[in-house]
Amino acid sequence: MATSRLAFAADTGLLSLPDDGAIGLFGATADSDLSFVPKDRAQVIQRNYPDHAGLARRGFDCTVEATGPFAAAIVTLPRAKAYAQSLVAEAAALTKGGTVYVDGAKTDGVDTMLKALKKQGLDVTQASKNHGRVIAFTADDRLSGWIDTEPKKNKDGFFTQPGVFSADGADPASVALAAALPAKLGGRVADLGAGWGYLAQAILTREGVTGVTLVEADHAALECAKLNVTDDRASFDWADATQWENKEYFDSVVMNPPFHTGRKGDPSLGQAFIDTAARVLKPTGKLYLVANRHLPYEQTLEARFKNVAEIAGDRSFKIVEASHPTRQRR
Repeated sequence: MATSRLAFAADTGLLSLPDDGAIGLFGATADSDLSFVPKDRAQVIQRNYPDHAGLARRGFDCTVEATGPFAAAIVTLPRAKAYAQSLVAEAAALTKGGTVYVDGAKTDGVDTMLKALKKQGLDVTQASKNHGRVIAFTADDRLSGWIDTEPKKNKDGFFTQPGVFSADGADPASVALAAALPAKLGGRVADLGAGWGYLAQAILTREGVTGVTLVEADHAALECAKLNVTDDRASFDWADATQWENKEYFDSVVMNPPFHTGRKGDPSLGQAFIDTAARVLKPTGKLYLVANRHLPYEQTLEARFKNVAEIAGDRSFKIVEASHPTRQRR
């Protein structure tokens, strides 16, 4: 399991769930230790598709939007500060009079959260373990000003919201890839890991594009993309791009894949994206990929595509065109 902090808090008595009423699990991950949670009374609020699907397979009731009310709530702290505050505040708003438990690593800002809760005048208790804390407090209205769930325009004029990747503005790697895309991409294009839609907008400016499918694991980012990409040629798929399948093949795939799991670098994510691209492309299809220069994607690219070439880049990024996928696995 990902962590034993919650189980430790339960064993020591800090975490004591009520005998009746629903339990809200905000941001629980697929490998979270939830052995002490009554599954028949739990609702998982998780917008990341792989975690959402993983917990559903474990038998939990999963949703992307909390319904409440809850007798108690457990928040798994995300890294983004604004999103973390909003998530904790949302849990508190739906758990008035009950206890909210916040579980987080120090590297994810749990100490900052502890200070912020104390600054709001809340009476908090906490236990430390495994380089992190579990914080407990009784929920009331004091955190209502933290709730921030409505999409707002960023500096580039695109709708985003706290917690989505590159919420403040377009990621430089995506900007570089958009500029390097050829004038023609073919008719059908897939944008894997589409985020809030920056690359899809660029794709739709290319000659001859008849449709672009945005595939994104973060439900909130995909909802923002629907606000940003209003062209009728766009379709949206909330899914894990590393496992994604499609009934029809594509002329091109465009992507700026993630390469972190939490704070840990994980090149296998990008490699899995490359595998998906090869799987969903036509035999003559092309992949356009941007990646940080240090990421070891070349071996995977050469195994999946007949032709691989760097078409642009600088000291930070490499932009690769790969064509004629050698494996078509269905």
